[in-house]
Amino acid sequence: MKKRKLLEKILAGSKNIRFAEATALAEAFGFRLDRINGSHHIFLHPDIPELINLQDVKGKVKSYQLKQLINMIEQHNLQMED
Repeated sequence: MKKRKLLEKILAGSKNIRFAEATALAEAFGFRLDRINGSHHIFLHPDIPELINLQDVKGKVKSYQLKQLINMIEQHNLQMED
């Protein structure tokens, strides 16, 4: 799925998002995978001191973690990289 369409799907309220889609979206906004600790995939952004944690649970991402990612994107006014 294209990243812009995925973002629209998430903003429309869909909670049925695959883990791979969520990680691709995070990377599209400049986040980079820093480390993996068990099921926790820790992403960092070079311009933001906070980190984001995404977990793969049966191929899906936890909805509260997806909300945290979207809130961080909006709070820091991040733009999608092409």
